[in-house]
Amino acid sequence: MTTSHTRPVPALLHEWEVLVKSHVIGLNPIDWKAPDFGFGIPTLPYTAGRELAGRVIQASRSSSRIKEGDNVICISTDYRDLRKAAYQEYVVSSSFNTVRIPPFVPLQSAATLGVAFVAAALAVGICMGVDFSHTADGPDLLELVQKNAASSSSSSGCYQLPDDIRAECLEGLAPGERALPGDWVAIWGGSSTSANLAVQLARLEGLRVATLVDTAKHGLRLSAHGSPLRPDLLVDSHDPDRAVAILRASLGPRLRFALDTRGRDSAAALGRALRQEKEKAPDASLAVDKDAPVTPRQSPRPASKGAPRAHLVGLTGLPKEPAGEEVVYHTVPIKLYHEAPAVGEALSAWLERLLEAGALVPPDVVAVEEGFEGINVGLDRMRRGRSAVERPWSFWSSRGYRDSVCSRR
Repeated sequence: MTTSHTRPVPALLHEWEVLVKSHVIGLNPIDWKAPDFGFGIPTLPYTAGRELAGRVIQASRSSSRIKEGDNVICISTDYRDLRKAAYQEYVVSSSFNTVRIPPFVPLQSAATLGVAFVAAALAVGICMGVDFSHTADGPDLLELVQKNAASSSSSSGCYQLPDDIRAECLEGLAPGERALPGDWVAIWGGSSTSANLAVQLARLEGLRVATLVDTAKHGLRLSAHGSPLRPDLLVDSHDPDRAVAILRASLGPRLRFALDTRGRDSAAALGRALRQEKEKAPDASLAVDKDAPVTPRQSPRPASKGAPRAHLVGLTGLPKEPAGEEVVYHTVPIKLYHEAPAVGEALSAWLERLLEAGALVPPDVVAVEEGFEGINVGLDRMRRGRSAVERPWSFWSSRGYRDSVCSRR
């Protein structure tokens, strides 16, 4: 990756766009994987970068929420629009994809959020159907999408769901299958940033979480962490077969939801955990107390035709094996965030409220590099797996907030 000093400041083309001076840039693993493996680069030359924290220098003409001078997070899931790419001194962002940062949250900490939050919120809110309205006036994403999604003959004012995410948003969950407070969800790769945020969001809404990690590296930190990051059940993922056996014995048919953040192999293991012999009694030596108290907000599950199916969400891949009748595979509809303004605005404004209330804890910052040149250093660190405790994120900070690149937990 090379640095150019001749590119013009990107222009605002729509009334809902803002111009931001970047101060801290997030390094996403896809930014080294895309060129190395030849995907996700729609044109050359290409400017990478998906998230940053900075200051608004030109406000939107249509949004009253974002004002000039605000410190903000810009979340660019729209990788085809290079004006929104983060590896620039000045960046364009849609106002509904822009999040104001509370004054007590450092910019480097704010930059650890972004795409990971959007992915986690859509995975839990759309693919699992969790209603966030109980926490900081959050959105019921599934209801929001289904109410506002336009058919091919709809009137203006609604948005047209892209064909590749339409089935996920409208047909992924049958009536009575939405996750409710007290339900269990297994999250594989609990040390990753997306998993970190998914655990927090799930626990905020009363779900019980089984986190699967390499406990030799991450077990003590996670088990000792304060709520909402501390899992209800911590499982060592070093031996996948053993991890599956623990989930089956501990939770049995109560485990209906799973989120994988690692890859196809771990997703396949979660699929095996979800496909259980319902009549087989759990191993008492491993079982979680079925009478353990759950949140008082627990709601009765609506009656559905037949037994509710299990649901597996893959952030980085899904099993090769067919899903079958017991399990539904889900892919996170990440483009909803930038293609459906109502969804983008709801998530961005909710993240502001979560940060303001201290209800969501940004992942830890664990390493620093300097300047634009530090971007390549940070990406190379991720390639080699040498970021602290193998966290896959790094950050760059521009002049005015110290020149640095930092990595996070």
